This record gives sequence, C-alpha cells and structure tokens, in this order.
Amino acid sequence: MATSTVNITTNATGIDVSRRVVAGAAGGLVGGMVFGMMMQMMDMIPMVAMMVGSESIIVGWGLHLAISVALGIGFGLVSVRGLDSWGPGIGMGVVYGVVWWVLGALLLMPVKLGMPVFVINTMAWQSLMGHIIFGAILGAVAVAVIRRGAQRV
Repeated sequence: MATSTVNITTNATGIDVSRRVVAGAAGGLVGGMVFGMMMQMMDMIPMVAMMVGSESIIVGWGLHLAISVALGIGFGLVSVRGLDSWGPGIGMGVVYGVVWWVLGALLLMPVKLGMPVFVINTMAWQSLMGHIIFGAILGAVAVAVIRRGAQRV
C-alpha cells in the first residue's frame, strides 16, 4: 500500500504570507457560513446588523461574513507555523475562535450596541460554542488550502 506525504516549502518564518492570507480568508468564509447558519437558527443575525444601524437579515449576513473573512485573514497572518498539520492548525483555530469570542461577543459587540460587557448567560455560552466551531473550521480549511497548494508546487 502506497502512502503519500505533503512537502511544504517554508522559509525561516514558515509558510509564505500570501498563502496564509488566502488560506485564512477561505477558512474564515467557510467557518463564517457555518457559524452564520447557527446564528440564523437562533435569530441572532439581526443583532449583527444592529452594529451598523440595521436589523436586516441581509445586512447582518453581509457584515457577519465580512467580519469572518477579516478574522480569517488575521488568523492567516498570525499563524506563522502550524498550518501544514491538521492537529496544530485546528487547535490554533479553536484558540483563535475563543479569543474572538472574548474580544468580539463579550466586549466589542456589547460596547457597540450599548449593552453590558462580559455578561455570561445562555446566549454567551451558545456564542462560545459557535466561535469554537468557527475556529475549528477556520483552522481545518486553512490547513486544507495550504496542503492543497503544496501538492501543486
């Protein structure tokens, strides 16, 4: 039985920045779509739209996906190493998702909406689960994109 390995060429700082940015953006988009579907089922998308003075589901989705892609790009930029392996890539994504749960859901969004910050209630726990899932998908897709690109080199 033949086995295959992926050889990813890296420089002293890891995988090329442009590859990490593309991988992060793709992961952010896919993770954002899954997280957005969860938020849609909980009727939370209009709350996202409220950050720009709307309650439109379309505006909420657009803003949510734009944020997701931006966070994915950020993930690609800070992930200098680890995006060539499933375990580290997914693990870093989960940690990144938890960090953004604290920064986004518990701090920035409540401040923007004039709500109390760092409130831990049922909605916050649901949001944490969504951010963990987002992060896991972000990491997995980023690794898949990096590995797929390495096979073409």
